[in-house]
Amino acid sequence: FFEIHYINMTLKILIILMMASLSSSFTSSPQLSPKDTQLLFAKDHYSTYEEDDGINNKKYLSSRRNIFTSVLITTTGFLFSFSSPVEAKLEAVNRPDLLPSESGLNVIQTENFLTKGQARRMDELCKVLERDTGFRLRVLCQAYPRTPGLAIRDYWDLGKEGQKDDKYIVLVVDEFGGRGNVLNFNVGEGVKFALPNVFWTRLSSKYGTTFYVKKNGVDLAVINALEAIALCLRTEDFCVNVPEEGASLKRLGLLN
Repeated sequence: FFEIHYINMTLKILIILMMASLSSSFTSSPQLSPKDTQLLFAKDHYSTYEEDDGINNKKYLSSRRNIFTSVLITTTGFLFSFSSPVEAKLEAVNRPDLLPSESGLNVIQTENFLTKGQARRMDELCKVLERDTGFRLRVLCQAYPRTPGLAIRDYWDLGKEGQKDDKYIVLVVDEFGGRGNVLNFNVGEGVKFALPNVFWTRLSSKYGTTFYVKKNGVDLAVINALEAIALCLRTEDFCVNVPEEGASLKRLGLLN
């Protein structure tokens, strides 16, 4: 009797310890402070770290602190960030000398991921989108640390404190040595109703992964992402899911 009782007590203790361990694993995911989540040009930065479908409220609870690192940071707390499996702190960059001499460009490249023809076509796409919808879409192709960095805010007049025009999207393209997602979006508050958080996560997951880039190239990743954004901002119901490539091109009048 005592032997059986001892075994039962041991099993109960083991079960309690296992339940406590499981409970701890679900509640100990590290969280970023509000200061850590502030971004240059926007309050939210989207890449592949999280997905929320807006209906079932499913989230992949990966640690943002382990996946994202700061690229550009200022005394005001704004920063660019990018997805990377390696945690690091990169120095802030502010190089207006890398800005183009021509004003009003929507696509700026310090790293030529796009050909001149592709860059012109994407620049025109952004220009027409802004004219027709009021949404400002901008693209910065860079290879850190060769980037205008903070100087881009004045060139595009975006992300300034107290600024009322928040209907903007900035796509920062950087391979970072092939270690992370190449598509990084900084989204203004005025865009969130049209394109919710899950859209940006799915967009970067579809076109920005190293697998997609190796197979198709950075240029196609950028072009497909921009065309998908332009299409979704022109539709009445906007988007939650990323449209198919062929459908996007056809709806934009780029395919017969």
